[in-house]
Amino acid sequence: MTKFGVAALLALAAIGAAAQTIEAVVSPTALVVREGAAARVVTLPGKPVLYCGLNPFLGWSARLIGATLRTAPGREPVVEGNGRSLPLVALLARDGWLRPEHLDDGAQVALVERRGGWACAPKTEAFAQMSAKVDPRILAGIAMNESAYRGRPWPWTLNVAGRGMYFATREDAHATIQQLLAAKRCDFDVGIMQINWCYHGKRFASAWDALSPATNIRVAETLLVDNLQRSGSAMKAVAWYHSADPARGGPYFSRFMNHFQALQRK
Repeated sequence: MTKFGVAALLALAAIGAAAQTIEAVVSPTALVVREGAAARVVTLPGKPVLYCGLNPFLGWSARLIGATLRTAPGREPVVEGNGRSLPLVALLARDGWLRPEHLDDGAQVALVERRGGWACAPKTEAFAQMSAKVDPRILAGIAMNESAYRGRPWPWTLNVAGRGMYFATREDAHATIQQLLAAKRCDFDVGIMQINWCYHGKRFASAWDALSPATNIRVAETLLVDNLQRSGSAMKAVAWYHSADPARGGPYFSRFMNHFQALQRK
């Protein structure tokens, strides 16, 4: 759907919804709104992300004071300001203060880019939130081998024929993948877990999907479980993630262990 289409739907949804003014923000899941003389508390679904404490959130939330909030039965509260409308849960999740019930794209980006309250979370937290089969510390250690940028795994990473490329946004990384595919190339690794396109591109619905942190991590889990079943060894499962050749897999595993041990100390 186009941005115009989303904006139009939000505008339509706001018709008939009660308009209130945000008077105070208590936490990422609770705020006080006023409609005329009456004040009430609005609660939001999800879990607060307060690894950095409450005060940084309250500083961020000051921008919401005085904004219009529209609510209606069965609909998400929508906040209006500066000529724009946005579901409040999506805004809080996008900026890293709320873990919504469903980790959509915006919430995943906040997690892996360590926005808002996620900035003070353990480095393993994104993997704990998005993994299902493999210890998050193992995934984080491998990601530090694969896509580390400025001391943390970076989701918008490509490695093209051995050359690491780090992008500011998912859109920028996706544009480069599209150029590579247009040139009939598959010799590149994608995303936070650096999945090789030649061997595993078919595991993704699209190049855009391959950059989804949750999807990228799930594919990495599948590869690690397959390696474990084939080798019978946890050490080999990690080493083979890079190469089954001991001359290449051995040093890779040693680097992984350095990261893994560092993560355990934090």
